[in-house]
Amino acid sequence: MSRQIKLIWDFRGEASAKTAEHHEIHLKEYIAIEKFPINITGFEIKNELHAIAFMVVTDDHMIPVRDALKPHRGELFD
Repeated sequence: MSRQIKLIWDFRGEASAKTAEHHEIHLKEYIAIEKFPINITGFEIKNELHAIAFMVVTDDHMIPVRDALKPHRGELFD
């Protein structure tokens, strides 16, 4: 089984939570259009000025998604 990678977009400022929540909608749309086998997305509020949106992809999808959507960072997903 290939590794799962969590691609992360960081949002900062007073509107970060709403922006991350909205960005997740677009990530779900992208997954549906591309018909990815994994449908794991989400957003997390880190503090009042920092929130993230994320999607999980497999190794074989990581580079095309990275190049298309330009996440800020990534980490292994457990």
